[in-house]
Amino acid sequence: MNSSEHVFVDPSTSPTQDQAQDFKTLLGTIGTMRTFAAGAVIFMQGDSASDVLYLLDGAVTKSVMSRDGKEGVVGLLGPGDFLGEECLTGQTQRMATVATLSAGRLLVIDKRHMLRLLDEQRDLAHWFLSRTLARLNRIEDDLADQLFNPSEKRLARTLLLLARYGSRERGPRVLPNLSQTMLAEMVGTTRSRVNFFMNKFKKLGFIDYNDKMLTITPGLARVVADAVSSPAIASASDYAS
Repeated sequence: MNSSEHVFVDPSTSPTQDQAQDFKTLLGTIGTMRTFAAGAVIFMQGDSASDVLYLLDGAVTKSVMSRDGKEGVVGLLGPGDFLGEECLTGQTQRMATVATLSAGRLLVIDKRHMLRLLDEQRDLAHWFLSRTLARLNRIEDDLADQLFNPSEKRLARTLLLLARYGSRERGPRVLPNLSQTMLAEMVGTTRSRVNFFMNKFKKLGFIDYNDKMLTITPGLARVVADAVSSPAIASASDYAS
């Protein structure tokens, strides 16, 4: 499988604005809203898992730790994402640690209430299932990405996915500025390589960043495309060796 096939979100997995608001309202009827500050830990790997969390706003990182103590960031989630939904399948412990990058709010939903709502609301269940399947596709593509693509393309794809390119919103996307060490963990390369490619992307006008924010433009998708069909990137790569 070409890992670029699923770079963009399938529009069929994204609800309309009215549907999204309806789903959020439904979740609000069974969930408890909580606020969080930047730098907080939502839950730790190994914690008891008895509820599903729905992120209303803010940004969080998802990381896992191996048995030998090595920790790696495996994702960055934002508004509209679910956390800890594995408990719906009977998982009793959290499989990852979730920490906040920025202040925000989330809904905490007891898994029994969530299962009941999914059983009663077919449209919500269909959307929830579509998002779950899309996440499985993402995991499969991430594996192919790690196995077959160079680090430059992996970094570009990661930034596009974090910025949710392919959903209905257009134009540049702004994210909390991510450390290059964190990006290196997500991409599977060194910090020095991430620094080199970030500077290259910035010079080409595909991204911009400062101490507080990272702006990503649609042009970054050209890096993920085949260099043969993208002469501009091919020529830009001449000075990337």
